[in-house]
Amino acid sequence: MRPPLLDTVENLGYVVFESGLYNLNIIGIRNKGSQANTFDDRMCVVYRDERGWITRTWACTTDPGTYWRENPSNIDGTAIVVPGQYRGIYRIGKHRGRYDALVQTAGRIKVYRDSNKNEILDMGNATDGYFGINIHKAGENSTNVDRWSAGCQVFANEADFDEFMRLCKEQPWDKFSYTLIEV
Repeated sequence: MRPPLLDTVENLGYVVFESGLYNLNIIGIRNKGSQANTFDDRMCVVYRDERGWITRTWACTTDPGTYWRENPSNIDGTAIVVPGQYRGIYRIGKHRGRYDALVQTAGRIKVYRDSNKNEILDMGNATDGYFGINIHKAGENSTNVDRWSAGCQVFANEADFDEFMRLCKEQPWDKFSYTLIEV
């Protein structure tokens, strides 16, 4: 049976990837009532394998950590990914030259710029471009976002991220799409 999360994605007007095995639907779910500096969002992967539909979900953050909100690395403010679907923007590559992750090298992504240096996410005007918004991991089992995200989508747990990357390496295509929704 097709997972209901795919119906939600489709009802928002986004493409669902259904053909072939390991054709990954990578879906971030941002918690609208999110608390600053917490891993209170979800990263989901929905795909089919030889047995049928599979849904995996893990704790993550889709928001920048408090450190980067208070100390933006960009003069225009800290990046916050705009909900939407970003087709084929990721490839497997090295995050900061250190380990395999999904890196934004194949397409543009939209971000809001939060420049007032507080804990509240400010989502005003959006801009799109190549900002290095990667999907990567925090520490072994992190409880606070802190410096782990300056706008990236970040897994709280290293073992969860490793499982995610194993799935990515099963996908027969070299580009990955990402869909961010809010609940």
